[in-house]
Amino acid sequence: MSQQLTVREYAQKHKIWAATIIFLTVLVMIFCLQGLYQMVFLHSKPVLYAFTAGMVGFLATSVGSLPGFFLNKLSLKTENVMLGTSAGMMLAAAIFSLLLPSIEASDKLFQNHTIAMLWVIFGMFLGVFMLLGIHAITPHEHLTTGKEGPEMNVNAGIWLFVLAIIIHNVPEGLALGISFAAEDTDIGIPFTAAIALQDMPEGLAVVLALCRTGISRLKAVSVGVLSGLMEPIGALLGVSLTSQLGYVYPLGLALSAGAMIFVVSHEVIPETHKSGQQLSATFGIMVGFCLLMLVEQMFD
Repeated sequence: MSQQLTVREYAQKHKIWAATIIFLTVLVMIFCLQGLYQMVFLHSKPVLYAFTAGMVGFLATSVGSLPGFFLNKLSLKTENVMLGTSAGMMLAAAIFSLLLPSIEASDKLFQNHTIAMLWVIFGMFLGVFMLLGIHAITPHEHLTTGKEGPEMNVNAGIWLFVLAIIIHNVPEGLALGISFAAEDTDIGIPFTAAIALQDMPEGLAVVLALCRTGISRLKAVSVGVLSGLMEPIGALLGVSLTSQLGYVYPLGLALSAGAMIFVVSHEVIPETHKSGQQLSATFGIMVGFCLLMLVEQMFD
């Protein structure tokens, strides 16, 4: 087996990859700075709501991560139930807070249900391909499936897990921002509550899983807390990308829904089924889905 390249060596050898990473990083920074400018100087309500929602997600992740300092290792069954519950919440949030509003908004725009549905389906697959692209260009490591993305030597292996968690949080952050892009609190507030609820058990499950890799509790909790910063960043990006509304708004909702469903199917569910605890994890998914369905009804 050939020796893995360092990040610098890999970038020097694969210039297109390096240029893509730099371009995407600069693009994200521009949109986030644009959002901050609109919030601070133009007093844009959608951006303010989106950033606040992102911070709520960050705080919920932090609250869920902090008990990792004190809790001993939970059984795999308990962890799988927690992750399953989180997955069920994500699925319900994707359907009730993103897909259904996307279909409704598309119907109003196109005045043709078939075209509207095709637009929503296109947005969903756009979200899937977006995450596939992120997976392809980002070196990361899942606790179950191992390393993915470009093969390179990243100093301090914990960063591979960090990148995997960040990728997982991308669709949630984007969705938080997009849900407030039309200044529609009837969509944004229930979705924010849904994400906050699912972030807490997910945050704890991630910290305990990281502890099993042999790193200290301090590092594991720090990773759990800091990973939540992707949510306010993603929220700023999401609201900035869809601030012009029009056809982009329902497309953005569908994109976020597709990305979240992809994460649940591609990462969370396989993680909960790795140790023969499928029944417990599936029960958790059902409980999480039903809980979020009730939360949605509370805001109707």
